[in-house]
Amino acid sequence: MSWRRRVSRRTRYLWSEFIGREIRVIRATHPGYEGIRGIVEDETKNTLVIRGKKRYVVPKKGCVFAVRFDGKEIKIDGLKIVFRPEDRIRKIR
Repeated sequence: MSWRRRVSRRTRYLWSEFIGREIRVIRATHPGYEGIRGIVEDETKNTLVIRGKKRYVVPKKGCVFAVRFDGKEIKIDGLKIVFRPEDRIRKIR
């Protein structure tokens, strides 16, 4: 059995690259972030830069995102991705 089959589908989505993907903020502790949608332009340890009607810098912590993967929208809690993108594979299991 390959490692891909042993890892849950949700974990594989958390491992993948977010830059260039469609994203939407479903829930946020600050109401100003809710409803922001667009394409992920950049990612840091604590934020996502989303290009929509304008350029938004949205914190990962305190937000729930809907990210489009292979035509499906997957909900991702921002707390689960508060890592540098290059460290995400090592930390998420």
